[in-house]
Amino acid sequence: MIRVMLADDQPLIRGGFRALLDDEDDIEVVGEAAHGAEAVALAAETRPDVVLLDVQMPVMDGIEAARRIAADPELAGVRVVMLTNHGLDEYVYNALRAGASGFLVKDIEPEDMVRAVRDAARGDALLSPAVTRRLIEEFTARPPLAMSGAAPGLTPRETEVVALVARGLSNDDIATRLYISPATAKTHVSRAMVKIGARDRAHVVVYAYETGLVRPPD
Repeated sequence: MIRVMLADDQPLIRGGFRALLDDEDDIEVVGEAAHGAEAVALAAETRPDVVLLDVQMPVMDGIEAARRIAADPELAGVRVVMLTNHGLDEYVYNALRAGASGFLVKDIEPEDMVRAVRDAARGDALLSPAVTRRLIEEFTARPPLAMSGAAPGLTPRETEVVALVARGLSNDDIATRLYISPATAKTHVSRAMVKIGARDRAHVVVYAYETGLVRPPD
């Protein structure tokens, strides 16, 4: 059973998401919060698998709430997915940097919402190619942290794989590019994530661009 917590300051939004998710046999909504501070406390109390967290809320915004949830060692397995009305907006970089695993727009189709919750629970980052492009735009304006070439602790192959993840390639795409099996590509990605301390693929992207391992095109 996938345990989900909802955090949004609009009761109608929470109610709609609860009705949708509770209708699934493998998903259970374990709590609702109306602001960020309440979300942090409720996450610690309920230990959900996935938190759907509105970006803009009173008392404490969603980005700060995501940061606190991600920083709590007792909540290491919790996946935070940000909810927004605006799609790809200025919050993308800050939310992912804070520890969020992805973004969903609130007008998402019901079946896509359910699939996204399942994906998040499995540890898959909700990053579309469009979001990856937006991240690249953000990093273009940010100086790298004085690093290029091989990443410390990564093998040459793992470094190559991290760079390909940062460019938005899936495991299947990586396998095709490197002439290896999808299972081998997945293994390389997983080992690299452990070595760099990335929670999921979203944070592999952040790591690669912030360190300068991958640089945006001119």
